[in-house]
Amino acid sequence: MKNILITVVVCLFFTSALLGQDLSKAYEKVVDGVVVIMTQESEVLRQSGQEKKVAVAGLGTGFLVDDLYIMTASHVVHTAETITVKFNDGEEIPANVISDYKVADVALLKLKWKSKNGKVLKLADSDELKIGEQIFIIGAPLGLSYSFSSGHVSGKQTSNKRTSALVKAEFIQTDASINHGNSGGPMFNTKGEVVGIVSYILSQSGGFEGIGFAASSNIAKDLLIDNHAMWTGIDGKVISGDLAKILNLPQPEGLLVQKVVLLSPMGLMGVKGGSFKVAIDNEEVFLGGDVILAINGVQLATSPKALDEIAQVLRAGNTNPLELTVYRAGKIITLKQQ
Repeated sequence: MKNILITVVVCLFFTSALLGQDLSKAYEKVVDGVVVIMTQESEVLRQSGQEKKVAVAGLGTGFLVDDLYIMTASHVVHTAETITVKFNDGEEIPANVISDYKVADVALLKLKWKSKNGKVLKLADSDELKIGEQIFIIGAPLGLSYSFSSGHVSGKQTSNKRTSALVKAEFIQTDASINHGNSGGPMFNTKGEVVGIVSYILSQSGGFEGIGFAASSNIAKDLLIDNHAMWTGIDGKVISGDLAKILNLPQPEGLLVQKVVLLSPMGLMGVKGGSFKVAIDNEEVFLGGDVILAINGVQLATSPKALDEIAQVLRAGNTNPLELTVYRAGKIITLKQQ
């Protein structure tokens, strides 16, 4: 019996050692395709009756999926004014957001020029992932660039998986260590193929507690490549019920604009963001900005039919100009894309 136990322990030791070597080789194989993303965005705050613009720096991770294209998490770049992508060899290239899905937390960036040594990474079929399968992550947790962590697939979480591009989401749960700066980074299988994009953690302390999530590679491919939608450049909050009544909204629901990227499609149309920061139901909200009532004649609502129609409008927005019906300072106005 003792000999059997010794044999089992020895086998487990060598299996673990060999797997560690395999992951080390996999890391070396893919690291040149991983990038650190540095952002700058601005918040407009009202102090002593005057609006003041405050610059906020951000940090995340991404990966190269084509010579000029980077995938990352939406929340890393959603309202960024400037984006700089840094490769493993130190090369830095400016980039712009070209497609973005906030609910699914995935975004696509386009580089200003091709990287000299960047390596295009392969997207795998995330549906083939099994619970318990080993994965690894490369990112910049707390600013520590190209850090490696490994773990396993703990589960899969699907949220509102409908036909609308605005509400489709699918996340892979993992126990691999994730911290601030990992967001947008690739989750790999043991072959070095991307199966997910690091998104968020569940935590009571604010630090990592063994429950992290990554948007699945299949959802990212579907939304960013197969059903490419335009990036609007705004961050908004759907309002309804009592809050809609308090703001005297002329319809049951609307999109309260929180932030606007100045040189974005909707920023150039003249959409205004909020400047009064308040807490409503323990959630931070910016008031004072526009409320979008309709996009190209489609009234904003959270019904599946309305979301599908808006999704179709935004997909066509790359070729067809936008027209917004906006509620501003008690008046309904129209903003048109030139």
